[in-house]
Amino acid sequence: MKLRVLGAALAFICGAAWAQGSGKPVHFLVGYPPGGGTDFTARLVAPLLAERLGQPVIVENRVGAAGNIAMEAVAKAEPDGLTIALGVSGMTINATLQPELRFQPLKDFAPVTRLVNNPLVMVANPSFAAKDVRTLIRMAKERPGALNYGTPGAGTGMHMMGELLKTEAGINVVHVPYKGNGPLVNDLLGNHISLGIADLASTRTFIKEGRLHALAVGAPTRTELAPDVPTVAESGLPGFSVLSWTGVIAPAATPAATVESYNRHIRAILETPEVRAKLLAAGLEPAPTSVAEFREIIRSDIEKWAKVIKTAGIKLDR
Repeated sequence: MKLRVLGAALAFICGAAWAQGSGKPVHFLVGYPPGGGTDFTARLVAPLLAERLGQPVIVENRVGAAGNIAMEAVAKAEPDGLTIALGVSGMTINATLQPELRFQPLKDFAPVTRLVNNPLVMVANPSFAAKDVRTLIRMAKERPGALNYGTPGAGTGMHMMGELLKTEAGINVVHVPYKGNGPLVNDLLGNHISLGIADLASTRTFIKEGRLHALAVGAPTRTELAPDVPTVAESGLPGFSVLSWTGVIAPAATPAATVESYNRHIRAILETPEVRAKLLAAGLEPAPTSVAEFREIIRSDIEKWAKVIKTAGIKLDR
């Protein structure tokens, strides 16, 4: 019995140590191009993580297929603690929307920690009649199908937020997909479309300047990035919650002690005042979690979006 206990303890210690201090680099995969908000988060964390681990942490941009190339790579990587990746909330949507994917978020990944929330906001041109969600719902019920809303694209978290709003409020508002946040925001500013859902990072400057009006954020509680903007939940739809997040994942068979070690180091990094300040300045809300909490976020999001996609009959054009 004592030998078995000792063996288990040694296995735990070895798993936690993995390759720390060995000089072998950790490959930190990012499925998006350099320079964006997702890449920014990885490059902010990587050098600080390297200091704590005592070994290089190399950010690798594996771009393509809306981030899925990097996700597939980490799913197939050796679970030796030397490969981690940025996972985004979109993967919980794609689990249902893209059944042809060669990975499953709950089966093929070991969640490490959520890093940040990227708050989503419903915004309108100042000339739009509705200044809050309650008024928007009333207008939509008075004129079913007459109103529309834009998003950065079909199948995005912004699209899911709009469809969830339609389902919970019992309204018919037409979705207009754009090719990214930039074109959507430009059309909102030019009043070519009156209403949209975007991320706060790309709209908050225009909101502060009064060039766009924020009706509500999708998060369950107000964000410190825009504390004066109400939530959809407090605007007539209690329980409404949409969080767009970025987190760290590893291959599924990565030892639990290794995952916990990463979690501890990354959470400590996110809790430093300097890192918090840089993330908030970029329009991102630091939101570290335990391993178990992050796993539950992924599980519950997959379940939520599967229901929304089925109810709304959402399909991607191929």
